[in-house]
Amino acid sequence: MVNAIDQAKSLMMISKIEAIVHLFSSQFPNSLADLKPWSQNAETAKFENSNSIDIGFHFSKLDFPCQCRSVLMQVRLDQDFESEQLKAIGIELSGYETSDQLWQFSTIGNWQFWGDFPPTIRTQEKLKEVCYQIIKLFR
Repeated sequence: MVNAIDQAKSLMMISKIEAIVHLFSSQFPNSLADLKPWSQNAETAKFENSNSIDIGFHFSKLDFPCQCRSVLMQVRLDQDFESEQLKAIGIELSGYETSDQLWQFSTIGNWQFWGDFPPTIRTQEKLKEVCYQIIKLFR
């Protein structure tokens, strides 16, 4: 896991991070993006993975369609050796209420939501569309 702000080292990556935030915000306009969702400490350092972009999206109150106050997005990356470009190999989303994880979603596998309080069906479709557009952005 790597904070998005730490991945903003080139104009290309800055524009991709900006596009990710725009894609999410266009579907969920009452969200605020957090480009630094992880604290820098010994606990989080052991999970550091430079092949991801992590962004938090926070709602000012419980968002009932999402069933949470915060969505953590992790865009997993891999370098294409032929083009030497980064490509998205998957996206993982998690919905949180304070520190409790309420649901998860991954594009790796069967694109299914699981957890005690998943988003509404319409919201699941919106989140899937955002993920599809992000993967497309990295092609």
